[in-house]
Amino acid sequence: MPSTTSGPDASATTPARRRRLVTTLVVLAVSVLLVDQLTKQWALASLEDGVRHELLGDLLGLQLVFNPGAALGIATGMTWVLTVVATVVVVVVVRASRRIGSAMWAVALGLLLGGALGNLVDRFLREPAFARGEVVDFIAYANWFVGNVADIAIVVAAGLIVLLAGRGVHLDGTRDGDAAPADGAAPADGAAGLDGSATRDGSAHDAPGAGAPTRGGTADDAGSAARTDSPAERPGA
Repeated sequence: MPSTTSGPDASATTPARRRRLVTTLVVLAVSVLLVDQLTKQWALASLEDGVRHELLGDLLGLQLVFNPGAALGIATGMTWVLTVVATVVVVVVVRASRRIGSAMWAVALGLLLGGALGNLVDRFLREPAFARGEVVDFIAYANWFVGNVADIAIVVAAGLIVLLAGRGVHLDGTRDGDAAPADGAAPADGAAGLDGSATRDGSAHDAPGAGAPTRGGTADDAGSAARTDSPAERPGA
């Protein structure tokens, strides 16, 4: 996840707003999970294993498949690894939700969490074994691969995350341009430098203490008078 950036808006997210964003995330995640599981149950009851039903010719169809691996037939013999990865994703999203300050990040993480949970339920509860279950896929995209609603949510979430990262929007709602000016920036017009140097408008300022009175009188005049005060000019000399 993109790291947060300190700046004037870094603390703009109030507790009430963060609660609303977390609620949006949770509601979206639960909705994706429910739709995913309900459509999988429909596919199990209505479709035959391996039989394709065309919807848009060869471009889109319905075909029941039990997938032990990831999309495109990847990692078919590493089901337990995919289970661990999905579990880590869920934990990371839940932890990140405590710092959320952006509505678009709430949508992206809600879709990601719902999609990860949808496939994780299959991994844990479906045959052949706990944590090695096969994911129910039924949406056939041409001759490329077969997926499900959870996969769609994950792909959309990934696209949103890439878009937000490209625009410099961080998880807490700050942007890259929100950072405070760097130390050492030039003073504003008319502001005097600490060393008495000229400011942007060209006016010079004396350094602190220059020409100030000393304990024995004035700084320069007193010293000059003392040096020119000869004995002949003293009374009674």
